[in-house]
Amino acid sequence: MKVQREKIILGIDPGTTIMGFGLIKVVGNKMSFLLLNELVLNKLDDHYLRLKYIFERTIDLIEKYHPDEIAIEAPFFGKNVQSMLKLGRAQGVAMAAGLSKEIPITEYSPKKIKMSITGSGNASKEQVAKMLQSLLGIKKLPKNLDSTDGLAAAVCHFYNQNNKLSSEKNYSGWSAFVKQNEKRIKK
Repeated sequence: MKVQREKIILGIDPGTTIMGFGLIKVVGNKMSFLLLNELVLNKLDDHYLRLKYIFERTIDLIEKYHPDEIAIEAPFFGKNVQSMLKLGRAQGVAMAAGLSKEIPITEYSPKKIKMSITGSGNASKEQVAKMLQSLLGIKKLPKNLDSTDGLAAAVCHFYNQNNKLSSEKNYSGWSAFVKQNEKRIKK
């Protein structure tokens, strides 16, 4: 009898006011719900303190739940450059936390995540949350749906991990990131 390997996927929806996250457990081709939560960051006035807090809490999640892989929502392109910059920084420190622990990270666009969960890349947060509730048997959804967005990233990764045609960016650690991005490294 073949023993199926168990793995944990941490999904993150980065943000500088709220960072949503969710965890699923995968055994073979079946997933189950573990956790859904958020980091509320708007009590911290300093942007750099928020980034530090995101990094530290992401490390705490990694050390507590031992995820094998991380799926993170990529920043969307908006009109406000300052907001995009802050969001990119939040995503970067969450990624750095995972990379520092040599955890493979895959980045998915918001449209790709919505498409994977609902079948529509234009689905609302509420539609994504309801579909996750149905798929994973979540009893009660949170008021703030940033946490379900984080969980959606993990579920999207589960659905896409065996898709060899996936165009999403994937890094298995800092050394892999450097190797795949040599032109971006200043010497």
